[in-house]
Amino acid sequence: MSYVVVMPEVMEAAATQAADIGSAINAVNAAAARSTTTVLAAGADEVSQAVAALFGSHGQAYQAVSIQAAALHEQFVRVLNASGSAYAAAESANVAQQVLDAINGPTRLLLGRPLIGNGTDGAAGSGADGGAGGLLYGNGGAGGSGAAGQQGGNGGAAGLIGNGGAGGNGGNAGLGPNGEFGMAGGAGGNGGAGGWLLGDGGTGGSGGAGFRGEIGPALTVIGGAGGNGGHGGAAGLIGAGGAGGMAGTGGIGGTTMSPLGPQAVGGAGGIGGVGGAGGHGGWVWGNGGMGGYGGGGGLGGEGNVPVGAAGGVGGVGGAGGNAGLWGNGGDAGQGGVGGQGAIFGPAGGTAGLGGAGGAGGSGGSLAGNGGAGGAGGAGGVGAASSVGIPSGDGGTGGVGGTGGVAGLIGNGGVGGAGGHGGAGSAGINPTSAGSTGGAAGNGGTGGAAGAGARGGMLFGHGGAGGIGGAGGVGGLGGNGTDGAVGGAAGAGGSGGAGGTGGFGGDGGMLYGNGGAGGTGGTGGQGGNAGSGGLGGGPGKGGDGAAGGSAGAAGSGGGGGSARVFGDGGAGGSGGIGSNGGDGGPGGGGDNGAGGNGSWGGAGGSGGAGGTLIGNGGAGGSGGGGGKGGRIGIGPGNALGIPGGDGGAGGNGGYAGNGGLLYGNGGAGGAGGGGGAGGNNGVGATSDGGDGGAGGNGGSAQLIGNGGSGGAGGSGGAGNSGGTDGVDAAGGLGGNGGSLFGTAGTAGLPG
Repeated sequence: MSYVVVMPEVMEAAATQAADIGSAINAVNAAAARSTTTVLAAGADEVSQAVAALFGSHGQAYQAVSIQAAALHEQFVRVLNASGSAYAAAESANVAQQVLDAINGPTRLLLGRPLIGNGTDGAAGSGADGGAGGLLYGNGGAGGSGAAGQQGGNGGAAGLIGNGGAGGNGGNAGLGPNGEFGMAGGAGGNGGAGGWLLGDGGTGGSGGAGFRGEIGPALTVIGGAGGNGGHGGAAGLIGAGGAGGMAGTGGIGGTTMSPLGPQAVGGAGGIGGVGGAGGHGGWVWGNGGMGGYGGGGGLGGEGNVPVGAAGGVGGVGGAGGNAGLWGNGGDAGQGGVGGQGAIFGPAGGTAGLGGAGGAGGSGGSLAGNGGAGGAGGAGGVGAASSVGIPSGDGGTGGVGGTGGVAGLIGNGGVGGAGGHGGAGSAGINPTSAGSTGGAAGNGGTGGAAGAGARGGMLFGHGGAGGIGGAGGVGGLGGNGTDGAVGGAAGAGGSGGAGGTGGFGGDGGMLYGNGGAGGTGGTGGQGGNAGSGGLGGGPGKGGDGAAGGSAGAAGSGGGGGSARVFGDGGAGGSGGIGSNGGDGGPGGGGDNGAGGNGSWGGAGGSGGAGGTLIGNGGAGGSGGGGGKGGRIGIGPGNALGIPGGDGGAGGNGGYAGNGGLLYGNGGAGGAGGGGGAGGNNGVGATSDGGDGGAGGNGGSAQLIGNGGSGGAGGSGGAGNSGGTDGVDAAGGLGGNGGSLFGTAGTAGLPG
């Protein structure tokens, strides 16, 4: 084989000489252009002018060719320069690699890692850990992804300066060793640590999904759990913590309709994996990493018995990472969504609960805000069933996570919102003549919200409480079918209750306002009932069913108190009540009654002002009550069929008192109005809901004015001669200061 030896300096000199030659030729062409392209005629005759034009055209053609030649020459010079630079760069790289090999050789031999350079990545599908970065400088290698059901590799750690490697993703689950199903997904690998001096932690890997449950030698029918997310890597002295990995989804529950006979039960859906925790921030400076999301629960499997398999529970969200000396805590991950109940078997399964949100990370011990708590996951949706069996209920929403506390100076983290309750499934509509419509599933309860965290030990405001999750909506009732005797309608599902709002965090020890309380969740609306079937000939038509009652609304969270100096936090408003479901029309039978409206949530109490100086927090307003549902409207009998009663309004929250030395009392919260009664049939009545009482105003201590009382809520109107709701009294005004100050006015009645 022959070799070519190239000297970059020779090529550079050749390119320079070629450029000089080109410049000289261009200068000569420019000097000759005027005399050769514009030739004067020797005389005024036609022959002289034709000869001059001929020579001028030849000169112009030469100039055009010269321009093209100059462009080609310029391109040739550029190629020479680029070639010389490429050869020079290759020689430099070879020299640099030789220098690095000489530097890294001793440390690699003694310690198994280089002095300078990035760590090697783990191979995909191997689950191998990433290699460590250089002792002096270099990023850690990424962990390899896992094979089926295998954990992902951990990310490699950095040395003095550099970022940690990302953790590998866990493998999705597959068949078990003996042919069993329902295996768990692999966990994600942890992120590598950041550099000792400077560098961020690596991100955690995602967890793998769980495999479906089936019938195997071990009769494993429950869906496999989702893999947990990997934890984020911690930073060293300066740097942010890595984010936690997202968790895997739970597997579908096993189907058991044929292999095990008529009494076989379907498998429950797999549990969602737990989200990875965020990595800690640097010891001196750096924010904590964000927590990973929890995995969703798996779908329930079908069976042969009239008990549907439940959906899997959603996974818990990962906690946020803590900061070091300076920095903010990481926000927590959200909880996973609950799985839906079995949808293809004889009975609809109950949906899975939503996963709880993670806790927020702590702020820096010297200065920094706490991280926000993660929101709770929504409850799963209820599943439909076959004829004669109620459909599945919606799942309960997950609880919101608490906010992270601050250190010496900083604000507390906000509480996470509660997850919404899942909706109930609609009742089945039968197909055979004269069959009863299926009853609908009830809505799930909304999750309670997380509390806000306290402010810094010295200065800082408390975090606000999270909002309560809304209750799930009740399902619609199924319709009865026509027949010789019409089928009755299915009842609508009840709505789920709303979750309570989170409490606000207290202010800092020396100065800081209390956090506001969170609003309560709205109650779920009741489902409308189905229609009754028509009867044939002398046969009686089917009755309409009752509409579902609405779910109660959640109460507002109390406001946080101040410590020495600062104002108390306002109480959260109560959730609004929802309307009852409408009754179903009868197909010649009785029309269905309307469902009752739900109560409004009570307002939260206001927080107290600082011990020495500060105003009290206002009380939260009560939520309004929901309206009652109307009776079914149709050809059926409406005589004596009542509509739903209206829900009562929530009471207003009490206000906080002012500080001992100075501060005004807070205003009391207004009471919510009662809901109106629903429309009735002849001879029936429905009552309106009572109004909520107004909250009392807060009192001043030494100097300050008392807070005014909250107005009372008005009662809802009764229908068709039904009793109107009672108008509630307003709250009392707070006392004025014992030294200076006026008393607060009382709230107006509803």
